[in-house]
Amino acid sequence: MSERNADVVVLGAGIVGVSTAYAARQRGMSVVLIDRREPGSETSYGNAGIISSGSVSPLNNPSLWKSLPKYLGNRHAALRWNPLWAVRNAGWVARFLANSATSRFEPRATALHGLIGASARLHREWIVKAGVGHRLRETGWLRAWRSDAVASAKQEQAMLADYGIASELLDRQAISALEPDIVPVYKVGLLHTETASVDSPGAVVKAYARMLEGAGGEVRRAEIKAITPDGNRWRVVLASGEISARHVVVALGPWSADILRPLGYRVPLAFERGYHREFKPNPARSLRRPVYDIDGGFIMTPMEQGIRVTSGVELTDRDAPSSFAQLDQVVPLARGVAEFGDAVGEAWRGSRPTLPDSLPMIGPAPRHAGLWLAFGNQHIGFTTGPATGAAIAAMISGAPSSYDVAPFAPGRYI
Repeated sequence: MSERNADVVVLGAGIVGVSTAYAARQRGMSVVLIDRREPGSETSYGNAGIISSGSVSPLNNPSLWKSLPKYLGNRHAALRWNPLWAVRNAGWVARFLANSATSRFEPRATALHGLIGASARLHREWIVKAGVGHRLRETGWLRAWRSDAVASAKQEQAMLADYGIASELLDRQAISALEPDIVPVYKVGLLHTETASVDSPGAVVKAYARMLEGAGGEVRRAEIKAITPDGNRWRVVLASGEISARHVVVALGPWSADILRPLGYRVPLAFERGYHREFKPNPARSLRRPVYDIDGGFIMTPMEQGIRVTSGVELTDRDAPSSFAQLDQVVPLARGVAEFGDAVGEAWRGSRPTLPDSLPMIGPAPRHAGLWLAFGNQHIGFTTGPATGAAIAAMISGAPSSYDVAPFAPGRYI
């Protein structure tokens, strides 16, 4: 392959990378998007497909301390953790827990609210422009409790209201009216009415990538070996050649720290590993929207191929062998709520990149001009991808972002 020149090379073709590349192309820059796999094939594929208006509360929020005792036994479906990983990463764990202090909640929630709102607007614009508007469902998503958790639901509703996010408190009868084909096991529900979802997040990311190509951007499948400074430019070394670029954006999700290490950056990145499996639906007893079973620790959501059941968080090394214990624990619980048939395909596993404050890195690398970082979007990457990319494109072109990007500055950690 002969050397190619570009204004911007984006590394990683998940939702963040595709969004960055498209936003940069919209601003008139020549763009090459590179990944070893097809767009939307990794973490951006294996999620619940939710564009969540209400995910402003990080996982390490003040209520985490109350929940820790039930997680220490390492048997809860919502969270499993590898003790050896925890020992090796004690510093990260300590910083993660420190961020759950009450004083650190509001600034992070405010930052996420700005990012999420900007992303939701772009998703609704782009999904129509990309020709896949039929995949979008404006049905909200339901957070449901099997226990009598009215106080918890009201507390969450009040927190959402503080950020202007609408929701509806539901009793058992109202839940049955909303989802008439599920077994009435839930006593309390909170419907996030402004949340949307899609029936195939991977297909949506692929459609955005096609939209990029239609706008004149290039999508290239190649193994990325290294990035090196080259005067006032960057050299992107691939298995099949090199590309010279004015700007390089690292949007490699859980692999981002690897490509940055040779440049002297030590990124405190951990991995919220998650699993899902899809099952043949029963058309006569359908699921109408994503449902988060809070006591059970899983989400079930209708997808193009069937009912997708997702597990909770597994904290361990990114490339550790798969453990399907959480998935095996929750699938019978899901079958007790929704009616579905045999599994479709194999179980899936992915790694969601997470920083200690549960905020992504969005902005310039502190010691290298022309190097931009866009990763760490934890479990809301599909929701927040478009505005992450749009902010990077704006900063590259010297324009202001549509929301406050200061809380996401990479320099807070590296």
